Amino acid sequence: MTDDPVLAEMLAALERSPDVLALRVRVIELFAERGHYAEALAQCGAALTQDPGNLRALELLQQCTTALAGGAAPGPITPAAPAPAPVSGYDWAAAEDQVSDIIAPAFIDAGPSEYASERDTGLLEKPKLTLADVGGMEEVKRRLELALLGPLRNPALAKAFGTSARGGLLLYGPPGCGKTFIAAAVAGELGANFYPIEIADILDIYTGASERNLHSVFEVARRNAPCVLFLDEVDALGHKRSQMSGSATMRTVVNQLLNEMDSATKGNDGVYILGATNHPWDIDTALRRPGRFDRMILVALPDSDARKAILHYHLRDRPVAGIDLRGIVKRTEGFSGADLAHVCTSATQLAMAESLRTGTVRPVTMADVEAALSQIKPSAGAWFESARNVVEFANGDGSYDELALYMKRRKPR
Repeated sequence: MTDDPVLAEMLAALERSPDVLALRVRVIELFAERGHYAEALAQCGAALTQDPGNLRALELLQQCTTALAGGAAPGPITPAAPAPAPVSGYDWAAAEDQVSDIIAPAFIDAGPSEYASERDTGLLEKPKLTLADVGGMEEVKRRLELALLGPLRNPALAKAFGTSARGGLLLYGPPGCGKTFIAAAVAGELGANFYPIEIADILDIYTGASERNLHSVFEVARRNAPCVLFLDEVDALGHKRSQMSGSATMRTVVNQLLNEMDSATKGNDGVYILGATNHPWDIDTALRRPGRFDRMILVALPDSDARKAILHYHLRDRPVAGIDLRGIVKRTEGFSGADLAHVCTSATQLAMAESLRTGTVRPVTMADVEAALSQIKPSAGAWFESARNVVEFANGDGSYDELALYMKRRKPR
């Protein structure tokens, strides 16, 4: 597809950031729009490996399969409108005795802001949770208080010490560890609007449209200040321009992002910019300069308190019997939040399969959890291998000292 500049551009972006599911789905749509159904199907397989339940990927898979089978022509396959997807929240009932020490996260999507235009990208939310609702992760909370919340609550003290909450804050760490949830909790802590943006909300196939989309996002945030603007997968949006040979479109997107974050030329008062990435070492160096993403916080694997909270959340509305959460917590050192969700889902499917065979509902038991744990291993190993190389060979300025200390203490598997 090298003769198609749009596809070539998007494929290059996907090659740089293969873990960004929204970007892969956009590539599938482009292949399908052009009638390249075989290529689209190959990408569908990769997308569904990442997220087996992704509805858009399943829809595209069915349409492309029908077209290849010689069925009724599916017609132009147009991109799905970006779903106004609220951040996944924790809506717990009162915790049982065995997890009474865990504060139950609860956050409600209050819908779009009254000031938001129908043409605005994404959806503003009003989170009800705060950092007190995040189980465990005490070091992350401490760092957030020091880097962002403290200066905002005590502006006179911050001025006396020459510090400021201006600029951006970058949350980084292995995938599936709750960076989005923590960003929403920060918005709740500040009583601010929460504006989550993914790369699919920005990138467009038409020249100049991506830059306009990005400008529009910042304008929405400015109109609705105080606002936490959360940019997910920043490494895909702000990739190092030195590695973008022949990728003029993405270079201009990075330039636009730099311009929007420049506090010297833009009025971003009341807009708190949080970014999330699994690969901070791939972000353009200009985005790490003062006034932009000049502060980083490691959101690592969930600690024991966080694991207990996550397990309780994913089992709370399912029929269970004899579940020993503390026992599971001890067995899941090194698991991400996504891994823990997978364990709970797999255990539930085992109980459901037997219930379907017998015609009698059987609760999820520890035997089901043990069976799931025997098949599911921690998924963050590859991330830590990449991180180890960065810590050992690319940490000359000390940017990753926090990560180096974490890896030394925890020795992740």
